[in-house]
Amino acid sequence: MAVFVKWLAHAGFQIKAGEKVVYVDLYKDGEDLEKADLILVTHSHADHCNPAKINAVRKDDTVVIAPHDCVSKIGGQVMKLKPGEEAKIGDITVKAVQAYNVKRFRSPGNPYHPKGFGVGYLIVIEGKTIYHAGDTDLIPEMKRLGHVDVALLPSGDTYTMDGPEAAEAAVIIKPHVAVPMHRWDTDPKDFREKVEATSPIKALLLREGEQHQVA
Repeated sequence: MAVFVKWLAHAGFQIKAGEKVVYVDLYKDGEDLEKADLILVTHSHADHCNPAKINAVRKDDTVVIAPHDCVSKIGGQVMKLKPGEEAKIGDITVKAVQAYNVKRFRSPGNPYHPKGFGVGYLIVIEGKTIYHAGDTDLIPEMKRLGHVDVALLPSGDTYTMDGPEAAEAAVIIKPHVAVPMHRWDTDPKDFREKVEATSPIKALLLREGEQHQVA
């Protein structure tokens, strides 16, 4: 069964295989989206954890997975995963992995995303693995992710990796396809140029609403 990854906006994505619909970090209200079987939230910042958007696509049997500090914000039944933990939702496997800053700080010693605050996710659906990195810098744990078909990597700088760092992360992770996200107003062409100049990875610059079929 084909797997499709659609960029909704910012760090928000829809992953779909047949009738199964997964969302990660829903961002904008007002979109006409299908109801969700599974919703993933990487951390509690408002541009990633949007309760109104979550509730708009939530069904009675929708599974929501998020870090612990998102639970009261989202409301209802929420499954909590820490880095290294995984859950099986039907035939979809979700594993939480580390996501944190090592060089981007609100003030000295106070990172925007400290270790233990948020997560990234490895999502395995129909035999394909999609890595959503969450908000993170380039971190050593990326070397140990294992096989990845599509890597969704933040590249906007300020709060996360910039384009060249995200490209370096892609080369380390070795996915078949790397997609820059959380781009703000940055130009992703430097990401694509560095990725494709130094590896066989395809750097895919999606437009909002555009989808990619995972090969």
